[in-house]
Amino acid sequence: MSALPNTSDLVLDRQGSVLTIWFNRPEAKNALSAAMVDELHAALDSAAADPALRTLILRGKGGVFCAGADIKGFQSDAQGGAPDEDEVARGNRVFGDLMLKLNEQPQVVIMLVEGAAIGGGLGLCCVGDVTLVTRETRFRLSETSLGIPPAQIAPFVTERVGLTQARRLMLTGARFNGAEAVQYGIGHILAEDSADMEARCAEVLAQIALCAPGANAVTKSIVFEATRRPRPDALDFAARGFARCMLSDEGREGVAAFVEKRKPRWASE
Repeated sequence: MSALPNTSDLVLDRQGSVLTIWFNRPEAKNALSAAMVDELHAALDSAAADPALRTLILRGKGGVFCAGADIKGFQSDAQGGAPDEDEVARGNRVFGDLMLKLNEQPQVVIMLVEGAAIGGGLGLCCVGDVTLVTRETRFRLSETSLGIPPAQIAPFVTERVGLTQARRLMLTGARFNGAEAVQYGIGHILAEDSADMEARCAEVLAQIALCAPGANAVTKSIVFEATRRPRPDALDFAARGFARCMLSDEGREGVAAFVEKRKPRWASE
């Protein structure tokens, strides 16, 4: 079990094999400050190095998921001087690195989305393996209404909802609710309210507990490589992953449990 980093803009709560990462800027509707992004990078790196962690849950304190980028922070930075284009681009790209890291995290990533998910917060919803939303959650891709593009989240939103919907949502700054988010594919599970979300999350965690953590991690890598490589290369990659899993302690335990008609060890932990 690796030590969790010290954080202030995040609250890290580990319960067994589940790490809940709380956005902890409720006074700013959990807007993504530079410090919060840095802390998320550190938390994800720590989690990736810990094979005992099977699931990450991201959610927001104060009943709000995330209001996107810290626009007030942008304004403050701009008033402090005149950064050049390269400097601004580098700062923007840091969030893209976070999106990449979170998208391909070896653990199962659950997003619990209530209150609001705006801009970058909506982008985070699109990299959850399982995203739960409440019926009343408010969503918006607001960047273009502020005179900027949704630069680093655009590829992930497009991958999630498809090209035609992504164009409409981004170019109109459309507002929509949780039911519509599930219809678009941003969310997977629609909860009636916060209590219902907790119950449904517990059901998802029970399902994940039946799956081998190593096999889940390899499965995620196969899924992503299938979108990047020519089909024969992707199948070769998948075959190697299958072989490693089959010959691993986890794979041997899974086969033995099946033959012996019992639960594998990971389902009993």
